Amino acid sequence: MTELSSPSAGLRRVVLGVQYDGARWQGWQTQPHRQTVQDQLEAALQRFSTTPIATTCAGRTDSGVHALEQIVHFDTPIARDAFSWVRGTNAFLPPTIAVRWACELPWVDDAAIAGASAAAQAAELHGTAREGAESLAQFGFHARFSAIARTYHYVLYNHAVRSPLLAGKVGWTFRPLDADRMHRAAQHLIGEHDFTSFRAVECQAKSPVRKMESIAVRRHGDMIVFTLKANAFLHHMVRNIVGSLIVVGSGKQDPQWMGQVLALRDRSRAAPTFMPDGLYLARVDYPDSWALPQEARSWPWL
Repeated sequence: MTELSSPSAGLRRVVLGVQYDGARWQGWQTQPHRQTVQDQLEAALQRFSTTPIATTCAGRTDSGVHALEQIVHFDTPIARDAFSWVRGTNAFLPPTIAVRWACELPWVDDAAIAGASAAAQAAELHGTAREGAESLAQFGFHARFSAIARTYHYVLYNHAVRSPLLAGKVGWTFRPLDADRMHRAAQHLIGEHDFTSFRAVECQAKSPVRKMESIAVRRHGDMIVFTLKANAFLHHMVRNIVGSLIVVGSGKQDPQWMGQVLALRDRSRAAPTFMPDGLYLARVDYPDSWALPQEARSWPWL
């Protein structure tokens, strides 16, 4: 990423709602090969604004993972109407990435927010994301640190035969699954816990403790949708939970097994990481005081 020039009174903070199909991209975060969502977005912003722009997102997504509404912010001295940022940036984006909305908030001095962010991170790691976000509010909006909750959907096609029309958009398993059984199993994960059993070995988070606010598993015909909401998620946490719930749904384990795996704090005791295809970052919640123009959730099966 190219860094912005030195701060000036003319800077403004622009916030975007970005949607993308992650099937062809190597995740969110910039890479030397430039085949990531962040690289594509920053290139489009630069072409539209004719100046380098560095972005910050609410939460990085892995290769193949999608977003219904990723939240991104950047600082710029350029004045544009909100919808000009939408149309202008989209003109230079590939069909699988789109800015859905934009708004402008007061500029944030990164030097001032740096000290407060450490306290916000500590609050987030201990399951008090709202406290962390509120402690930063006096310094301004930040896509990551101002967030109080994240919601993911995992969409699973449960049919004896895979569908080529859904390739890359949903997960698939041919074994019949009991959604009600999986829903009961998932309730063992509600609350503040050490989620080491569902954490990737390479996860860089300082603490495995997260607060799971809700998990729902619902069947819609051949589609099963897993909806998870927490203050924050560990690397591969959703996919590891979904993989383990599938073990329960297929009848190989009882619903109580999820609670036992959680208590063991041992990654080897849970199921393998499930495929990324059906995972969607659905929503990032912020305090109402920021009044972001976030979109309603009205997607099929979600």
